[in-house]
Amino acid sequence: MYMTNKLELLANLEAQFEDRFSRSLALREQHGRGESYHSVKSPDAVVFVETTEEVADIVRQCADARMPVIAYGAGTSLEGHLSAVEGGISVDLSRMNAVLRVSPEDLDCTVQAGVTREELNSYLRDLGLFFPIDPGANASIGGMAATRASGTNAVRYGTMRENVLSLTVVLPDGRIIRTAGRARKSSAGYDLTRLFVGSEGTLGIITEVTLRLHGIPETMSAALCSFPDIASAVNTAIVIVQMGIPVARMELMDRGLIEAVNAYSALELPLRDTLAFEFHGSPASVEEQVALVREIATENGADNFEAATSLEERNRLWKARHNALYAVVSQRPGAKGWSSDVCVPVSELGNCILHARELLAGCNVPAAILGHVGDGNYHVVFAVDPDNEQEIEEVAHINKLMVKKAISVNGTCTGEHGIGTGKIAYLREEHGAAVDVMALLKDALDPHGVMNPGKIFLR
Repeated sequence: MYMTNKLELLANLEAQFEDRFSRSLALREQHGRGESYHSVKSPDAVVFVETTEEVADIVRQCADARMPVIAYGAGTSLEGHLSAVEGGISVDLSRMNAVLRVSPEDLDCTVQAGVTREELNSYLRDLGLFFPIDPGANASIGGMAATRASGTNAVRYGTMRENVLSLTVVLPDGRIIRTAGRARKSSAGYDLTRLFVGSEGTLGIITEVTLRLHGIPETMSAALCSFPDIASAVNTAIVIVQMGIPVARMELMDRGLIEAVNAYSALELPLRDTLAFEFHGSPASVEEQVALVREIATENGADNFEAATSLEERNRLWKARHNALYAVVSQRPGAKGWSSDVCVPVSELGNCILHARELLAGCNVPAAILGHVGDGNYHVVFAVDPDNEQEIEEVAHINKLMVKKAISVNGTCTGEHGIGTGKIAYLREEHGAAVDVMALLKDALDPHGVMNPGKIFLR
């Protein structure tokens, strides 16, 4: 019965959307993969939508036919979120890329889900405003909300959880809801915004997002310093956090990553474990932050502490950091990236990163350690051959031991990438019986399991 309905659905969608509907193999494969090692599982078709009402119409039709629906933004996810494990329709939101409203007085804006981070900040620049969440990739705002993204600025500005005020969401039955108003606080009812932020498309499709904005800082300065060992670098980061110095970014790059970045981005950074910083504020406050951080770093054995305020120098530095995944992967022709993603209390950071370094001692796969150490989030990036089962098993084992170490100190198996398909095995270990409550919410909102099935937990 439902097979017939699915065939009818595909025919109906093709007639309805014409050139915005595609069953091209290349396009379907593109929409069934992210930017990591996970195998491609293609949807049955791709539909390019332009309005919330179109999304709702598609979802209603898919619900009737029991056809899975997978939302697609910019394709930058890392944990298999886009994989069409049961086939279905990929709803591509990239054409929903309008900035709908900006209120400089209220420091907020509303955008369609397909607007990317870079597009939004380009639009805001002339208003003296910016959106600070920077996951590294030029991800879509809807995708960033769906995965509860964060990135390099989270130590000062928080994650998507703190910066999303309201959402417009299409529910699994096609209803359209708005989760909140624009007030900065409210005690009215359940906090549905937080329910959908981080739900990875399993409870509904986010089509509009209202965001907090910030004024562009009067002064920005970046700094780079190298250390004799990784423990000294991590200890420096911990002290800076404990002293409450409001750094905007604080990134760890181990010497293996520095070597890869130098080759990939044509740089000549010292081949040592390194911390990179960015400071925001008034000229006086930035000068004070730089002086304090320089003193702490020097006490922990740092040298080559170099600060830069020019836009060109800052961009050069952060472009190198953002290209870290690609830099590691480029070391092997045909390799794919596997990026681990644990987060721990800052007080546990040193032991956990040293544990990761020990795990890598005998690893046969190119790998490097990096992290947003200001909030306890760190990664090991591997360049794997996805067709080599022995390599995949070796990296999976290292990843498993890293996750178990993080959970053992009350950390998390994923600080920013999300669960997708890649971290399902660890969710119950971290949350226990709370996973059953998540499943109850999923069943209540999506009884037929059409919204991005096979992600977060298995039903």
